[in-house]
Amino acid sequence: MSETTVAELKAELAELEDPRMRSVNEKHGDDHGVNLSRLRAIAKRLRTQQALARELWATEDTAARLLGLLICRPKEFERGELDAMLRQSRAPKVQDWLVNYVVKRSPHAEELRVAWTADSDPVVAGAAWALTSERVAKNPEGLDLPGLLDTIEAQMKEAPDRLQWAMNTCLAQIGIHHAAYRARAIEIGERLEVLKDYPTPPNCTSPFAPAWINEIVRRQSAG
Repeated sequence: MSETTVAELKAELAELEDPRMRSVNEKHGDDHGVNLSRLRAIAKRLRTQQALARELWATEDTAARLLGLLICRPKEFERGELDAMLRQSRAPKVQDWLVNYVVKRSPHAEELRVAWTADSDPVVAGAAWALTSERVAKNPEGLDLPGLLDTIEAQMKEAPDRLQWAMNTCLAQIGIHHAAYRARAIEIGERLEVLKDYPTPPNCTSPFAPAWINEIVRRQSAG
C-alpha cells in the first residue's frame, strides 16, 4: 500500500477526533479521541490488509495502530516482531488489543507467554499473565495452577497497576473455571483486597476477584 493510503487514513482518523473523548481516554493513558465503533467501521471497510497494517503500526500514532491491529493477519507476524511491538506500544488500549486480537491468535502465543512471564517490564509481564488467563480458561493442561496462585498471593498486592490487573484477572479465571481451587482463589482475593473498592457501574460485574468469581459461578449454575 502506498504512503498516500496511510496518509488518507490518518486524515480520516483525524476528522473523527473528539476532544472530549480524548480527554476521557487520556485519563487512562490512551492518547486518542476516536470513537472505537467508528474505528471498527473503517476496519470493516478495509478488511484484512497485512501490509497496510504494518504501515499503520509504523506511524506510531495510537489511533492508526489500533486500526492496523484490526486489519492485520495475526499468524503472519514473527515472534520477535510481536515482542518488539509490545515493547513499542505505549497506550494501554494498543497493548490490550495487541495481546487479545493478535498475540492470542498467533502460533507464537505460548512461546511468548513463557518468555514474557519473568520480564522486568510490568507491561510485558502483564501480557504474559493475560495469555496465562486465556490458558487457564481454555487450555489449562500443563499449567501449575497452585504455583500460579502462590505467585499471585506473593506479588499481586504490590504489583504495578497494569500487572496487578492482569494477575487479578488470572486469579478470577482460576476461581471461575477450576472448582478445586475456587476456595483458595476467593480467600486470596479477600485477604489482599485488590480492586475491592473499584468503581463498578450498575449491572456490571466487579473486578474484585471474590465478587467476580461468585457472580460468574452463580450465573453458570442458574443457566
